[in-house]
Amino acid sequence: MRELTAVFVEACQKAAVACQPWIGKGNKEAADAAAVEAMRTVFNASTMDGRIVIGEGERDEAPMLFIGERVGTAANQAPAIDIAVDPLEGTTLCAENRPGAICVAAFAPKGEMLYAPDVYMKKIAVGPGCTLLPTDLNADIVSVAGRIAKQLGKPIDQMKVCMLQRPRHQSMMDALAAAGASMSLITDGDVVGAIRTALDKDHPASVDLYVGTGGAPEGVLAASGLSALGGQMLGQLQFTDDSQRQRARDMGVIDPDQILTADQLAGRHGILVATGVTSGELLAGVSIDGDRIRTQSMIVSQDGIQLI
Repeated sequence: MRELTAVFVEACQKAAVACQPWIGKGNKEAADAAAVEAMRTVFNASTMDGRIVIGEGERDEAPMLFIGERVGTAANQAPAIDIAVDPLEGTTLCAENRPGAICVAAFAPKGEMLYAPDVYMKKIAVGPGCTLLPTDLNADIVSVAGRIAKQLGKPIDQMKVCMLQRPRHQSMMDALAAAGASMSLITDGDVVGAIRTALDKDHPASVDLYVGTGGAPEGVLAASGLSALGGQMLGQLQFTDDSQRQRARDMGVIDPDQILTADQLAGRHGILVATGVTSGELLAGVSIDGDRIRTQSMIVSQDGIQLI
């Protein structure tokens, strides 16, 4: 498994470099397409038997890195793995040259990652040393934040909570603000948003709690990193109609409405890799100086977070 880490670093780095010409150009579709093609090219040249379980969408919506696509040469008894990708998380951030766009991918032994359609996911995440209850995902957020605060040995007015800045989250924002908690609102990038709960508490980007509804792909990717770092996460797929729910069943999700733990979302043996496109709180973006191209990547595994 671990020998594949270099492949995923190369895939994310080349995807990030492919995005660089599109930074600030206002064309998020072109940037995403460049990242997808670069990442897929690396995967297909590598000795592995990979299955995209979380990707760019359904096959009729995405020509490459679609859910269910097989990648790799599958030669010489290549390891069978599940792969989750978001070739360019933060397409708008890249298009508008704002901080925090990344290229990200994770892998785990076959069968460990959630295989599900591209829908939304309700999420809540905490770092090591904190415990979530199965009821926390749908419980009163102030009560949950208060209990996590006690686990951290601090009052709720010293809590820092991260979530996507979306109208659907306004009631939670208002309730937490009324309770005295500090908010770290993000416009995009909830993979990093969730992983920030597992950073050392003296890290400037550290938060105590992540909560909200975002993409299922980002949820599985975040769960991969959190599980490796000893954090906890709960996720529940969100469907807009019965056809989406049935599609999940057809893909093997026995109970589409189940509240899933990080281990159920991404297994216990996954490795997450991300490379910065535009500089953010965790990763520097792609820089070009003449013929020299610099990138910064992070590898998240049970060994911790490694920056390269």
